[in-house]
Amino acid sequence: MTGIQRQEAIKAALSNPDTVISANKFAKQFKVSRQTIVGDIALLRARGEQIIATPQGYRYQMKLQQHTILVVQHTAVQIADELMALVNAGVTVADVQVDHPVYGLLKGELAIQNTADVKQFIYHLEQTDGEALSTLTNGLHMHQIEYEDVADLEQAKTALRQLNILYEN
Repeated sequence: MTGIQRQEAIKAALSNPDTVISANKFAKQFKVSRQTIVGDIALLRARGEQIIATPQGYRYQMKLQQHTILVVQHTAVQIADELMALVNAGVTVADVQVDHPVYGLLKGELAIQNTADVKQFIYHLEQTDGEALSTLTNGLHMHQIEYEDVADLEQAKTALRQLNILYEN
């Protein structure tokens, strides 16, 4: 299989918007290194494919009808509660962003859509001894939120207010 054929197979495998596949899984499937898959994804992106990397794996960028930025501030201990409140309200947490005083806007793709995604994210955060981006800014950070219905967004805001973490100065 040539690189072009493998890239087309990757595109086909990711064609379902609900499909998320890790680089390791692709590497095993195509009997190549993980780094080869990372390169294939980079080449596909360079050709305009809207493939994003999430903690769960690669997927095509979902296009929901609406999106907004919510600003929150909380401790690392509250991350799971924050994310659960958002997905239980029916919204997708597309990313996390912090406004760093030196580097400017730093952003990490999340694509967290459901409670299983939240649990997986928290598990990876704990297993890697990683730190949340928000630790760089005293817990203050932003999330791009994707939603189909304004009622879902309002429910998400209400849930964050109840947790006392929605930043509304």
